[in-house]
Amino acid sequence: MHHRPLIWMAIVGSLLLIMGLSLSGPKESNPPTPSELAQAAPDEGAPEAAIDSTRDADPVETAQSEPPWNDFIVREGDNLSLIFSRAGFTDTDLFRVANGNNGRSLKRIYPGETIGFQSNAEGDLLALRHQQSPLLTTTYIRDHDLFIATDETREPDRIARDVSMTIDSSLFLAGTDAGLSDAMIMELAGIFGGVIDFVLDPRAGDTIHVLYEELMLDGARFDDGPILAASFTNRGETFEAYRYTDSEGDTSYYNELGVSMRKAFLLAPLDFTRVSSNFNPNRLHPIYKTHKPHRGTDYAAPRGTPVYATGSGRVIEAGYTRPNGNYVFIQHGEQFETHYLHLHRLRVKKGARVKQGDIIGTVGSTGAATGPHLHYEFLVNGVHRNPRTVHKILPKARSLPEEELPRYLASIRQPTRQLASLRNAKHLALAE
Repeated sequence: MHHRPLIWMAIVGSLLLIMGLSLSGPKESNPPTPSELAQAAPDEGAPEAAIDSTRDADPVETAQSEPPWNDFIVREGDNLSLIFSRAGFTDTDLFRVANGNNGRSLKRIYPGETIGFQSNAEGDLLALRHQQSPLLTTTYIRDHDLFIATDETREPDRIARDVSMTIDSSLFLAGTDAGLSDAMIMELAGIFGGVIDFVLDPRAGDTIHVLYEELMLDGARFDDGPILAASFTNRGETFEAYRYTDSEGDTSYYNELGVSMRKAFLLAPLDFTRVSSNFNPNRLHPIYKTHKPHRGTDYAAPRGTPVYATGSGRVIEAGYTRPNGNYVFIQHGEQFETHYLHLHRLRVKKGARVKQGDIIGTVGSTGAATGPHLHYEFLVNGVHRNPRTVHKILPKARSLPEEELPRYLASIRQPTRQLASLRNAKHLALAE
């Protein structure tokens, strides 16, 4: 009787133990989880692709990439129809693109430009881009049956530069040695062309200092910027020039007093050549062997060298005679006349209007000439004058208006100091 409670307690404990074992039975009997399935070994016959398909996809690989561009360089003689054909598109495609925004950039294409095409998998044209220069690209994007044009423009970085040079033989060689481009050397000569004859005046030892801008694109030199200021010391006399945009928006070069560097006439009708004969009223003619006045200056130069109009005016004669060869006469106002003889080819006709610096012909040896050269004459009221000294009696260059001078003088204060500093540094270097 006294052992009955102990027996019941043993029975209940056994029942609880059996129930616990049932609830925590072996895990292998539970269904596998998705992660366990992923880790399970594949069937021997399953292909590799089936294995990869169970993994998470790479979003970069699955994203739809932009169709590639197929670029074509415009060649000599090319037109849009030829380029579209080479790219595999039809004249209908060309018509659709050209009608977009009136095909503004495609009205004219030039050799060296790039035209790119973008198409879908079916070969349909989606977009066209016309790269006219590194600074301008026009893109035509398809919108249903239309192509909409948009322009993308870039601005180069402007970097201030300065350079100093000393002439040993010529301005051209000095500029080249200093790293200036041919175009900038010619621009420099144009700025000072009214006060210096670059054929006769430069002497060894002359010094030039230039402040200019260089245009940079993506960290590389892209192009020349403008000359901001320059000084030229010729035979001890210094000429200065400063770039200035006046209140009317006109840009030109003026000296330190505000007098324009652009004179009525250039001192020389062509640049960087040697002179074989100066004005001599009593010289012996090399062909006729008679004492005939040489009423001008001969500029010996290679055949084909461009000849410029030294001043603006009207062509009153252009033709050929036995003594003069091919020639051009230009009238400048009522008082002045310039003559250009022995030309190889004429670029103007009688009655034409020309501006200072326009090319009117090329150097030749036509007529009574012993070799290629330009004979240049200057007449004042019908009387021959020495082209080398006539500038002393020519009209003075215009000056900035009085009300403009304070603004101009303030704008050149800094470049004036910079040029002075460059000249002082050059003097010190020469002294050392």
